[in-house]
Amino acid sequence: MAKKTDITKAEGDLYLENLTKSFGDFTAVDDLSLQVPQGSFFALLGPSGCGKTTTLRMVSGLEDPTAGRIRIGDADITHEKPYKRPVNTVFQNYALFPHMTIWDNVAFGLKRRGIKDVKKQVDDALELIQLTQVAQRKPTQLSGGQQQRVALARAIVNRPAVLLLDEPLGALDLKLRRQMQLELKRIQTEVGLTFIHVTHDQEEAMTMADTVAVMNNGIIEQMGAPTQLYESPDTAFVANFLGQSNLFPATVVEVDGEDLVLEDPDGSFRMPKSRMGRNVSTDRGARVLVGVRPEKINIAALDAAAAGPADGNFVDGVVEATSFLGVSTQYEVRTPGGEIINVFAQNLDSQDLLPVASQVRLTWKPIHGFVLDGRQDIEAGVEIDPDALVVS
Repeated sequence: MAKKTDITKAEGDLYLENLTKSFGDFTAVDDLSLQVPQGSFFALLGPSGCGKTTTLRMVSGLEDPTAGRIRIGDADITHEKPYKRPVNTVFQNYALFPHMTIWDNVAFGLKRRGIKDVKKQVDDALELIQLTQVAQRKPTQLSGGQQQRVALARAIVNRPAVLLLDEPLGALDLKLRRQMQLELKRIQTEVGLTFIHVTHDQEEAMTMADTVAVMNNGIIEQMGAPTQLYESPDTAFVANFLGQSNLFPATVVEVDGEDLVLEDPDGSFRMPKSRMGRNVSTDRGARVLVGVRPEKINIAALDAAAAGPADGNFVDGVVEATSFLGVSTQYEVRTPGGEIINVFAQNLDSQDLLPVASQVRLTWKPIHGFVLDGRQDIEAGVEIDPDALVVS
């Protein structure tokens, strides 16, 4: 008789295979398939209601899939009880035991599994999170950031195959959240466990994760390294949700070698075909969206600007609004064709700031832009109405 596999000791890559979760007529996760390499830091990123938390709950065993499979290595955990899975979860609210010391909180999971000598493992976990000195305090005596690190140590000490992080930094203030982003990445690198981080915060995902999957309406819009998603978005939703983008409609005039020649009411632009997103048509007259990030655009007073550079795109306009942001100034520029283009200019000299109503020229290199399918909603991912969303 074949020996039954011990699911609690399963290890390897995490596989989600055609995973679907429906609540009545509403499909929260729609035929999702992905592979998370063992030992990687993976982020599920998206707005509330996109299906990311539902996906996490299915991996943890808190929700049963409507269809599909979940595997860790060769072990199928789709229908295993949560406590039998080699998976631990760190929640936003920490869930520490207030009557126990920090040391006992970290030791709890090990003792519950019947492990008698836990001292070295607990001491090592506390050293990893740099909180050895507070081992005998109670959770209420620690700051929010310290409590979050204790919750992390309590999960890590069990050496799960997969550690799930459910908006773990959401309760922290901005400065502490940024510190904890670096801490989490350091800890993940040191312990080498698979981390899956669920968040709606783009900065969190891009700062920590090796791979980011951007979710929208129960599907993955695009998945890849943070730099790839930011620099080369495939869809308007990804372009708008990851940072800020200028998107404006244009039509294809012709293909000239490796370039697309495009036209809109403000003139013509050249964009490399290598900068095209998903399903872009190169047929003459096809509708496209031209995209360029605000920090990729140079802005100069029109009387000081040379003619449009031979290797770049340019458009003239008028400054309608400015916002001083410290490290940079944000300009809103209206073009003759009626577009509003946002520009982030680094503040090298406060004397060089351009006032409202300035006539300006905006320039950018073609390689710094991107081209998307023009049939998409240009506003996708810009504003999400929280009242319209139920399941996250």
